[in-house]
Amino acid sequence: MANVPVILALEHYDRHVPFLDGSIQIEGVDLNVICCGTAVRHPGMLRRGEYDAAETSLASYLAARDQGLPVTAIPIFPRRLFSQSQMYRNLEAGIESPSDLVGRRVGLNSYQTTLSVLAKGDLEHEYGVPWKSITWCSSAEDLIETDLPPDVRVERLPEGADTGSLLAEGKLDAFMSPRPPSSYVGGDPRVGRLFADPRAEERAYFHRLGYFPIMHLVALKAELDEQHPWLAPTLFEAFLRAKAEIVRRYEGDPNWSLLAWGRQFLEEERRELAPDVWPNGLAANRSNLERFIRYAHEQGVIQSPMPEDSLFTASTHAT
Repeated sequence: MANVPVILALEHYDRHVPFLDGSIQIEGVDLNVICCGTAVRHPGMLRRGEYDAAETSLASYLAARDQGLPVTAIPIFPRRLFSQSQMYRNLEAGIESPSDLVGRRVGLNSYQTTLSVLAKGDLEHEYGVPWKSITWCSSAEDLIETDLPPDVRVERLPEGADTGSLLAEGKLDAFMSPRPPSSYVGGDPRVGRLFADPRAEERAYFHRLGYFPIMHLVALKAELDEQHPWLAPTLFEAFLRAKAEIVRRYEGDPNWSLLAWGRQFLEEERRELAPDVWPNGLAANRSNLERFIRYAHEQGVIQSPMPEDSLFTASTHAT
């Protein structure tokens, strides 16, 4: 039987290096790995079906499934972020705590960006700040068009607007994004993080909820899963092998990371959070997914809640 050709689109993360350097081989699969960023990969997979499988936004994947698009997924989660470190403020705007965001203008990549959904939900459920009390200013259109609740205040920023400059100039009071604003990266004294000690906030969040929030999963064309039901669990196992290889590299060579204290950071993370904050599989991530699905439904990203199992191929439900 001929091998199944699979085009797999991934970000250039350390956990994907074994795919990118060719050390991961999958029996029965002719694997073509394409390394590309979110602006290409997410619409390429969810809108145009250009890849057989791809790392994609959790929020946009939920919206795609909610609208019946022909896509499924495997429970591999290659990107995770806490929201607290990704919240920035104008230091001259009188914002000292999350409650000061009520009535403010807060910038986002897009309303539907996974970090945006997480941040809005965390503000309300963890800090008592109603997310509908904020005007959300997005710099991009949502990947999957949805009908938002009528009482949600969303403004589209001008095309090409530099959100970092808008934040520094006080035209945005705060900004929440998976990537830091240019003004913060550049050391502008008018811009800082919302929380004085975001690591402490995130440590407490992890111990309350028990997980590191998921940003991305690996989507798969539904027709490919129907034609080759063995493929999803085979890809799942390949991702587990790639992750195990990268963990071995971090554990075996203190200089494998560019960070001078990379090995110490790994040891500290394991002590303060958990031995593995990147678990894959459905069983270890149910509460993580359930809470995010609830956030997405509350915010109108999806019209109906969905069981966690329904997001993934039947062949990976036992993972």
